[in-house]
Amino acid sequence: MSRVLAAVAWPYANGPRHIGHVSGFGVPSDVFSRYMRMAGHDVLMVSGTDEHGTPIQVQADAEGVTPRELVDRYNRVIVEDLHGLGLSYDLFTRTTTGNHYDVVQELFSGLYDNGYIIAKTTLGAISPSTGRTLPDRYIEGTCPICGYDSARGDQCDNCGNQLDPDQLINPRSKINGETPEFVETEHFFLDLPAFADQLNAWLDTREGWRPNVLKFSRNLIDDLQPRAITRDLEWGVPIPLEAWKDRADKRIYVWFDAVIGYLSASIEWARRSGDPQAWRQWWQDPEAQGYYFMGKDNIVFHSVIWPSILLGYSGPKPQALGGLNLPTEVVSSEYLTMEGKKFSSSRRVVIYVRDFLERYDADALRYFIAVAGPESNDTDFTWSEFRRRNNDELVAGWGNLVNRSISMAAKNFGEIPAAGELTAEDEALLAAVRAGFDSVGQLIGKHRQKAAITEAMRVVGEVNKYFSDQAPWKLKEDKARMGTVLHVALQAVQDCNTLLTPFLPHAAQRIHELLGGTGVHAPMPEIREVEDLDWQATQATSAETQSAGGRTYPVLTGDYTVGTKWEHVAIAAGTKLEAPTPVFKKLDESIVEEELARLQS
Repeated sequence: MSRVLAAVAWPYANGPRHIGHVSGFGVPSDVFSRYMRMAGHDVLMVSGTDEHGTPIQVQADAEGVTPRELVDRYNRVIVEDLHGLGLSYDLFTRTTTGNHYDVVQELFSGLYDNGYIIAKTTLGAISPSTGRTLPDRYIEGTCPICGYDSARGDQCDNCGNQLDPDQLINPRSKINGETPEFVETEHFFLDLPAFADQLNAWLDTREGWRPNVLKFSRNLIDDLQPRAITRDLEWGVPIPLEAWKDRADKRIYVWFDAVIGYLSASIEWARRSGDPQAWRQWWQDPEAQGYYFMGKDNIVFHSVIWPSILLGYSGPKPQALGGLNLPTEVVSSEYLTMEGKKFSSSRRVVIYVRDFLERYDADALRYFIAVAGPESNDTDFTWSEFRRRNNDELVAGWGNLVNRSISMAAKNFGEIPAAGELTAEDEALLAAVRAGFDSVGQLIGKHRQKAAITEAMRVVGEVNKYFSDQAPWKLKEDKARMGTVLHVALQAVQDCNTLLTPFLPHAAQRIHELLGGTGVHAPMPEIREVEDLDWQATQATSAETQSAGGRTYPVLTGDYTVGTKWEHVAIAAGTKLEAPTPVFKKLDESIVEEELARLQS
């Protein structure tokens, strides 16, 4: 058994998340975590809502609410949506907690003490009409490196290079289109070039990474520049230096505090578990493994910036938390589009997780993401393809096998029948299904989930073929042989259900019960209301922050020590069976027209 950290990208709390978001960070991380637990590993899956930064401030201003009120609202929406998908977080928390502030400020201070944070005077953008600071991400212009005409003031999404807003050609405000004014301002920068050699050496040791992630990361290291770690902003983690901590106009940049969330969430989980030092087993044990799940737009933060923070904090001077492990692998997905268009809430090219789950089963979405999602290439979600996959593969393939095998056994025996002497065909099927534990498991472990679920469904196809070939409905005159065939089929169904459990946990629990099983087969997360930890211990100074002491908020957590293991388990003859109801819902052709009409309305 090994310890495995599943560090899942933090969804931004400025609105509900859509299915494109969860295809990158949510479902892939949960499939992996469920499998690793079933295989006997000690998994810690953590994340939370990312709640600081300019977009929150801008949206709160537009809605006439405080940033706190905005993030409180969307934190709860996102928690409920991820719960509905069955994402098995050990802790899904948020970045506006006292615990998170403490950990962020500790890492900032450690990097500063080790000489990796430097002060620089730079040009900051001001809105001429309001006089307020205009954050980098809200400035757009032409990239001076590649010529992309929609580069942001902090980074060009086309070539991936880090930028400053004053470098843009023809800069303009994304808020109102005006040309910003640039004035001198002092900020702290993370000295990324100091880590170039260490990062290259570390990347040289990485094996099995997706080629796009490794290539992109190496290209970034070739031209590292110091990166701003603070911003002119009122909403964020205060700077923990004596001359800066009481300044209301300077805050730690959101990208810095968000990546530290993986560590702060682990520490919060440990504190809530009753063993405050338990997090160290995943962060300091050299045998522990850490896998980071995200969309491709976040690669730079996880393969370059976060490792630099970890390296800088861990040395040369020892810091309070001690040395911290670097990622084992950065697991990045590509983009999911919708009906050929990029997801866009403003253009109504979107379906939010909440709306999806009101109309369709969670496992139908999980299945589509696993079998047809953007694992290694940009892929397109269409309602016609979603319906086809659901009806032809889930309903007609897997669901029909479950229904007819259990139904026939219940009708003719009322229980799982005993097996007589097995034929070569019986033995071959059982061996093929058991082989799936190795083939499917290895693929999930290597983050090839599309291939893994395809292999699992191929095994389901073998069972369907066996069932059709043996035709137990024709064996009414040979009840013993009918019983044997049904026993073999039900054994295969149970094993296939285990193979599909990481992908389809809701259906897996139901099928377990249809087979006469009791107890928890696929553990589910729960929403728990908790009190903030050490809010008053933070160095926050704004009136809004100080008034938040003692507040509660929802987290996702759960007991995942229960549930089935990744192994063949013999079914018990004599287990009572009831006539089943369908596990999956067939979708009518009209849903395609209805959903497309919603997009156009």
